[in-house]
Amino acid sequence: MIPLSWYMALAVVLFCIGVCGFLTRRNVIVMFLSIELMLNGVNLNLVALSHFLESLRGQTFTFFIITVAAAEAAIGLGIAIALYRSRRTVHVDSLNQLKG
Repeated sequence: MIPLSWYMALAVVLFCIGVCGFLTRRNVIVMFLSIELMLNGVNLNLVALSHFLESLRGQTFTFFIITVAAAEAAIGLGIAIALYRSRRTVHVDSLNQLKG
């Protein structure tokens, strides 16, 4: 049986890769993928702890996070397509029309 610490370490690695990808990349699509990596790291952590504590709370909460992540991906992809059609770029640095 794989110990809980390995699952936790993998979740931390996934979350850190997502944070680094979000902070260093300037492409909107890559930023959305980095957010998905961070959410998957949290999901892995919740499911591992739920299995270790023999409770279903973490697993049910993971379903809600997956639902929110799917909605975020659909809306984010729609925004990225709309930005590309109007500006012909998806780089965050060149999108200065969104300032208030």
